[in-house]
Amino acid sequence: MARDRKGQLDRILRVRTLQLGMTRAEEVRAQAKMASEADLAQRIARLADSVAPAPSEAGSGFSLVAAAHFRSRLQQSAEHAEHRLRVAEAAAERAAEATREAKRDQSAVEKLMARADREAALKAIRALESAPAVRKIRHDPC
Repeated sequence: MARDRKGQLDRILRVRTLQLGMTRAEEVRAQAKMASEADLAQRIARLADSVAPAPSEAGSGFSLVAAAHFRSRLQQSAEHAEHRLRVAEAAAERAAEATREAKRDQSAVEKLMARADREAALKAIRALESAPAVRKIRHDPC
């Protein structure tokens, strides 16, 4: 019975350790995606700042219209980038919570295994204490 429980706890620990590794990998991917989205949002913001109206020659109406259109598109892109960044931050937070939960599960199994080992050791000690003392005489009396 105790051997079955030990094997069961070993299997559970392997599964929990695998799950922890997978959630950590997912958290790293989520953090990388969040960093990528933040970088994209910053690049779009810098690009939008660099496309500002500047005094130019007369007759450059088309260039003003083009710049206004470009700024409008950049503003839309910036809004979309901010939305993607918020989604990525939420996904990163969910992944971090999943990692914490997986770590708690793994720690719980490790504590159960440690408790089972302590109980087995105490059982062995009690068995030795309750065993009758046997003194083996090696030689017959001379």
